[in-house]
Amino acid sequence: REARTVRASVGIVDVSTLGKIAVQGPDAADFLDRVYTNNFSTLPLNRARYGLMLREEGIAFDDGTTWRLAEHDFLMTTTTANAVRVMAHLEYYLQFIWPELKVQVTSVTDQWSAIAVAGPKSRALLEKVVDIDLSNEAFPFMACGECNAAGVAGRLFRISFSGEMA
Repeated sequence: REARTVRASVGIVDVSTLGKIAVQGPDAADFLDRVYTNNFSTLPLNRARYGLMLREEGIAFDDGTTWRLAEHDFLMTTTTANAVRVMAHLEYYLQFIWPELKVQVTSVTDQWSAIAVAGPKSRALLEKVVDIDLSNEAFPFMACGECNAAGVAGRLFRISFSGEMA
């Protein structure tokens, strides 16, 4: 019943438990290129990209999306179960493998709450709450930007794990 409602209308879920890590510094893009299987140095500002992180032996370790908020400022998400391990993994690489990189990683999981809004009526719902243009032209798939949601400053990310319209 719940899945049918979301697929036919709109659904909201709290995803605050996803890990959130700020990756900042002049070498942040290079660092992300090294820890993910795909490139983030080519990611345009205010856009997101899905990434897959492998362990040293090539086995999948974690996945998530990372957003480029400014030239040297990224926000990475991790799975809930691996949030602490990914943070330790990143710190290990910065301290022991690539200490020459000028990058800071900061867990901001507890500083940001998050909700996912999905379904064909998700945009109509959000247009009543946020103060930015949500048209496909102004806010395309995998875009991110600052907004006010019901008067509260926040960030909006147009990503989806259940279909494009979310």
